[in-house]
Amino acid sequence: MQEYFIQLAVQHIYLTYAVIIILACIEGPVLSMMFGILIKLGYFSFLPVYAALMIGDLLGDTFWYYVGRHFGYPFIRRFGKYFSVTEEGVTKVSEVFNKHKYSILFISKISTGFGFALVTLITAGIAKIPFRRYIFTNLLGQFIWSGMLIAVGFFFSQLYLSVNDIFSRMSIIALFVILLFVFTGFRKYIRNRIIV
Repeated sequence: MQEYFIQLAVQHIYLTYAVIIILACIEGPVLSMMFGILIKLGYFSFLPVYAALMIGDLLGDTFWYYVGRHFGYPFIRRFGKYFSVTEEGVTKVSEVFNKHKYSILFISKISTGFGFALVTLITAGIAKIPFRRYIFTNLLGQFIWSGMLIAVGFFFSQLYLSVNDIFSRMSIIALFVILLFVFTGFRKYIRNRIIV
């Protein structure tokens, strides 16, 4: 079944890249690691996937910037709970944002914000950072972040393919899953310490 979907994606490559862009707007990091694996397996070429993932993630960043810029606190009060964004979180980020806005944007981008990237993106819009500087800073961070995540997927698939016995392969899969959980847990921990 998986083989069928992968072959279908390869046959309809332009539609596939459009879907990658749309999905990357929603969940770029996991998608990047998944495509690192598919690149290693030879189903996709690196550069088109890399570009599609970056475009999708930057479109998502642009959306949240404009939400902050045009709707700001009223949006947060009404819908913030659905995105784990609170007025308190935005206020705390705003306190340090004015002095270090571009550094914060860059670090947030290359770390997926350690759990508060969305707050940072919305705060950038509320602070009315010039859009060109905002998108350029995010582009630099995205260039590094997408490349690193694709490399993680590529590395683990290469490691997986280099061993022959089932126990070693299961160990590699388990290590990959554990690292995903550790990363997710660390993001939640940092978010709870700083934002909540």
